[in-house]
Amino acid sequence: MLSLFDLAALLLVLAALFGYFNKRYLHLPSNAGLLILALAASLLLMALSLALPGLGFPTAIRDTVAGIDFNETLMEGMLGFLLFAGALHVDWDALKARSLSVGLMATFGVVISTAICGTGFYYLAAAVGLPIGFTWALVFGALISPTDPVAVLATLKTISGVPKRLEIDMAGESLFNDGVGVVVFTILVGLAAGTSGEHLTFSLAIEHFVVEAFGGAVFGALTGYVAYRMMLKIDDYPVEVLISLALVMGTYAAAHQLGLSGPIAVVVAGLLIGDRGVTYAMSDLTQRYLHGFWTLIDDILNAVLFMLIGLELLVVDFTWQTAALAGLAIPLVLSGRFFAVYLPFQIVRLRERFSRGIVAVLTWGGVRGGISVALALSLPTGPQRDLIVTATYAVVIFSVLVQGLTLERLVKRVVRPEAGDPSREEIAEREAAGEGTATAKG
Repeated sequence: MLSLFDLAALLLVLAALFGYFNKRYLHLPSNAGLLILALAASLLLMALSLALPGLGFPTAIRDTVAGIDFNETLMEGMLGFLLFAGALHVDWDALKARSLSVGLMATFGVVISTAICGTGFYYLAAAVGLPIGFTWALVFGALISPTDPVAVLATLKTISGVPKRLEIDMAGESLFNDGVGVVVFTILVGLAAGTSGEHLTFSLAIEHFVVEAFGGAVFGALTGYVAYRMMLKIDDYPVEVLISLALVMGTYAAAHQLGLSGPIAVVVAGLLIGDRGVTYAMSDLTQRYLHGFWTLIDDILNAVLFMLIGLELLVVDFTWQTAALAGLAIPLVLSGRFFAVYLPFQIVRLRERFSRGIVAVLTWGGVRGGISVALALSLPTGPQRDLIVTATYAVVIFSVLVQGLTLERLVKRVVRPEAGDPSREEIAEREAAGEGTATAKG
């Protein structure tokens, strides 16, 4: 049995080797390259295990991967760091300007997608001869509906020429809708497993949402403000970076203990530090070190995460029936995503401007990732778990490799930025020329 240190060492060594091979030979975006290489390694190990059943190391590796608690590793380990790193670079003023579209997609959109994907999954499972309870089908809808902030932000990094409004919609929605999805997921799992002891009512759903989501946001704002005030009083980059690290870990852990949404709390804290902290509390030197530190944390953890997703293939059981269901789940989830974007934007268009082609891009750019896999793997053992895990895995692999790698082509083909809608690159050029925000401290 590997110790925690041995396991971490193994994962980092594999991530470094796969990352080197990708940069040296494949030249693919980091997340896609690592996922492809991990999938290839998993398939090779499976082939060796079948061809040479007496060979011990493929089975030993499979047992090692099976022993990794993916849900705990991501949801209780990596996620807080990844969300903070992503939120740190989001333009707060631009996010406020797009609050209606982001808010509707992160809430109303998740509910719409959960209903469509869950209902469709219920009928598709019956059609392939693998019937599943309706509430369990809705559980699948809940865990697959939120776009994954890690996957979305990793994809956005590789795309050039994205209009600012579109980038904010994608990044903002992905940062917040996972909290809503987890709340809905938790309620539905309790009902499906018969452990909640409650009837699903609108008032109950609102209560959970207010306590976890809004409570998490308020708590994150409070801890973020405390950290901001501490940074404002000193000018020492090692201590300020340490404060940011303590902010992430302390906020996430405390929110969990208080029954609040840790992901939403960390996102709000990151937005506050990225806006007021950078503008007023940090010297130029501190900004360089802080952003450099969190960029490295983001890249390293992303590498480990996407490699882990690929290795999880070793513990996913495919049969012809589950493979057929998984294949049918992909267009189902895309359909749910389309309506989750299209319907909210019928309200958004009454108040906010948006680039032409935005519905198509947001539909195709709704990349799923590690959070969906982690939630699926956290389900209690049973036949419904195997169906949900297999379908979730297929959707995530398609999402990252097909949608993620073709999104830039779609953006260039269908999006026509309106006047006054600069891209990320144009904003960076303006800031480099001195038109950006200047820091007050330094």
